[in-house]
Amino acid sequence: MPDVDRPLAPRGARAADRMRDFLDAEGIRPELVLCSSALRARETLARILPGLGPELTVRIEPSVYAFDTDQLLDRLRAVAAEVRSVMLVGHNPAMQALASALATDGDRLDDLRKGFPTAALAEVDIPAGSWAELAPGSGRLERFIVPRELGSG
Repeated sequence: MPDVDRPLAPRGARAADRMRDFLDAEGIRPELVLCSSALRARETLARILPGLGPELTVRIEPSVYAFDTDQLLDRLRAVAAEVRSVMLVGHNPAMQALASALATDGDRLDDLRKGFPTAALAEVDIPAGSWAELAPGSGRLERFIVPRELGSG
């Protein structure tokens, strides 16, 4: 089957469920969620969505079905200036590379660079300014959470 139509594996579904509970408990509430149009990304989003709260905008976009960091960076640069926080639901190796490129430091940056499993969360703090100015090295990795660290939930 084409990669874009590949469903989320059972292990990925369990990981997404653990991450949903974490997102809810931590009160992580992005204003905007940009999700890949691939089936497994949409299934991941469906599982974590209840943990993100009711006040958000979700966009399913083919441009996020990307394996290229520059394509994702370009998409983030197109986010409206008034949007304060964005969550990407995408694919590796681009997600890992994007977070690694944006973050200049952070306690778990080495862990992130070693691997970015399904349903992992990398929170990168970007100083206030325009999304259009987003550049490599402009942020700090605030947290990196992998589902296996969250227990069996």
